[in-house]
Amino acid sequence: MNPNYKLIVHEDIKSPVSEAYRTLRTNLRFAKADALNLIMFTSTGPGEGKSLTAANTAVAMAQTGKKAIVIDCDLRKPVQHRIFGKENLGVTNILVEGGKMAELLQETPIPNLYLLPSGPNPPNPSELLGSAKMLNILTEAKKLADIVIIDAPPTIAVTDACVLATNVDGIVLVVGAGMTRPEMAKQALSLLMQANGCVLGVVLNRVEIEAGDAYYYYYYSDGHTGSKQAGKKNRI
Repeated sequence: MNPNYKLIVHEDIKSPVSEAYRTLRTNLRFAKADALNLIMFTSTGPGEGKSLTAANTAVAMAQTGKKAIVIDCDLRKPVQHRIFGKENLGVTNILVEGGKMAELLQETPIPNLYLLPSGPNPPNPSELLGSAKMLNILTEAKKLADIVIIDAPPTIAVTDACVLATNVDGIVLVVGAGMTRPEMAKQALSLLMQANGCVLGVVLNRVEIEAGDAYYYYYYSDGHTGSKQAGKKNRI
């Protein structure tokens, strides 16, 4: 795994941030009464942390024993292969070259978690993501795993996320605290709903956790004592 991208749910399971991801995992379980197999993560704009949020949520899912697949559908600026330290062969290799998912699906260091990277950047990402072949990839992934996490591009910048919206069971919008204007977040939600997407909720990312709050997270994760190391600020 790339040390520049912290999969904190795997590397520091008792941290307040890891607990926040487990809370997100629980909330997703109760977010929809019927089947919730394909979950797409997007953001309002770039740099809000949707890719790392998607990866850590997938780790949290896999830790429950469920088989999970991360599919990098950000065909413009993919990073999932960097997060997991894998070769960037995947979605576009299937869509353009006729590759097989079984051959391109890669194991990760986390038990039960697999990765399908984006593959080489194509000149026509929106068209590829809206194709019948892309729908076939999602259908096959649902058969192979209990939960499929899709990393999609930001919603306002390009149409890719809205193209995928109708083919997933639910959507999580990641918003960076102090980065996104409220009207832009509202516009992103509106675009996703206009595309008939089922928006499950919003994750407010990059929020400072105060020392007192972190203390209580550590108290319950340790089971006996509230560790003093919780005093430093953490982000999610």
